[in-house]
Parts: sequence; C-alpha cells; structure tokens
Amino acid sequence: MKLNHPHPIFSAMSEQPPVVEQTEISLKTAALRGLMGRCPHCGQGKLMRGYLKQVEACSVCGEQFGHIRADDAAPWLTIIVVGHIFLPFAFMVNVDWMPTWAVMLMWSACFAAIALAILPRAKALFIGVLWQTRAPGYKPVEIVKSV
Repeated sequence: MKLNHPHPIFSAMSEQPPVVEQTEISLKTAALRGLMGRCPHCGQGKLMRGYLKQVEACSVCGEQFGHIRADDAAPWLTIIVVGHIFLPFAFMVNVDWMPTWAVMLMWSACFAAIALAILPRAKALFIGVLWQTRAPGYKPVEIVKSV
C-alpha cells in the first residue's frame, strides 16, 4: 500500500540517499605516495613542510595528518637500512691505498649522508602507512595536576 503525502517533507524522507562511491587507497599506494613525499590520499599535495615536519592537512584534498605521529619509526627504519644494507658494501670496497683515518672519515661522511637522505622519506613512508591503516599514532599523554 502506497501512501500519498501532500507535504514535501514526507516525500523527501522516503527517498533513498544518493550512493557515493568511496575508493579505498591500498597500502602499497599509500606507502609509495608517502615515500615520494606526497599525500597518501590524493597523491598531489605535499606531505612534509620541512625536513622532518609534516603538514597538518593536505593543501589539495584537505586530508588531516597532524594527529599522526611517526617520530620513532623513521630513525628505526633509517638505522636498519643504513646498517644492514649499505654497511656491508663498505666491506666490499678496497680502500687499502688510503690511510685509516681517511677511510673512517670517508665512510662516516658517506653513511651520514645516506642516513640524512633516507630519514625524511622514512618518516613520510610511515605517515602514509599509519594513515592508510587508520592508526592514530602516538598522542602525548596529558598530565593532570591534582588540586
């Protein structure tokens, strides 16, 4: 039985809301966009506003990133990559012709430069992963003073 209601409010209530298609961003896409320093949601806006400072929100799509904390994960990944991937290459290079102090200085400068290059990309990568998994990240604990 169909009811005819003359008032427009009743007809608006019986209509189905429009279906909005929401596309899910894959973990791989979000991670790659983060690694490139772009917004994991749209891939257009910048994710970092400084060397290690993330933006509060994407300037293109408005997605919020200020609540995501990836502060400790980026140095961890940087140490893993530099120490376990690049360090073995140092043992494969023959530098017997150089004095020991020069070899130590050369490798120290090389690994420091690699670490400084990887660190912001690692942080952006973790921001992308934390955003896609909807993990809120670390939020500081508020200290409540008792009266």
